[in-house]
Amino acid sequence: MNIIDKIQKSKKAILGKSAFKPSLAVIAGSGVGNLKDNFTVLKTVKYCDAPYFAKTTVSGHAGEINFCSYKGTDFLIFNGRFHFYEGHSASDVIYPVRVMKAAGIETLVITAAGGGINKNYIPADIIVLSDHINFTGNNPLIGVHYKEFGERFPNMGGVYDKLLRKKALASAKKYRIRAREGVYFGVSGPAYETPAAVRAYRTLGADIVGMSVVYEAMAAAQMKMKILGLAYVSNMAAGLNKKSLSHEEVLETGKTVSKNIAKIIQDMIRS
Repeated sequence: MNIIDKIQKSKKAILGKSAFKPSLAVIAGSGVGNLKDNFTVLKTVKYCDAPYFAKTTVSGHAGEINFCSYKGTDFLIFNGRFHFYEGHSASDVIYPVRVMKAAGIETLVITAAGGGINKNYIPADIIVLSDHINFTGNNPLIGVHYKEFGERFPNMGGVYDKLLRKKALASAKKYRIRAREGVYFGVSGPAYETPAAVRAYRTLGADIVGMSVVYEAMAAAQMKMKILGLAYVSNMAAGLNKKSLSHEEVLETGKTVSKNIAKIIQDMIRS
């Protein structure tokens, strides 16, 4: 069975014969697993019940698909993600994105926690991603290519949709949410960066650093999906923070930020 057949099998297991017709999906990253509480959840499917989905092992990643509704619009929240550092292959990490496209998803909101590198940032700031740097040492598009995925050599010149970015920043301003645009620096993890590495990343053009986003965004861009990246500053990166970095701090900051991210998504759905 090739990957196209697997994707179709996953899609069928998730959606079945349901009249639910989503065109939008959200990937809920670390700390924002309670994002679903801001919407009407009609149904939940566990990742373990979706054929060929990997298993989530990181705290704060529930591993479920929430069928949500807001103002008459159906959409999906993929609550939790797979990471390269968990031992999953890059193709495993992007597999849910492939299934989303097969299920009719045209717009993808990718959320994530990250360490602030830009000295003007403070924890709980929302960073609307304008671009990213893939510093993971791998590329999720490596492997056998199928025409259903899009181009073999996709353009990555404008991964994050300009109009969606503009709308997100306008929503943040309306609700008095601290938000700004920035460049996401994707690393493999799982260790946090050293202060020297953070200084190097800043020199390379990074504003925020994290261990996800880039693979999912690259796969979605290849399939011509519109992408909005919403990262939040969970803590300042090494050398900019006197406290010892911890995943618990990430989850705690996420609780504060989740409602603000929900407001931006709600505005996007209304418009």
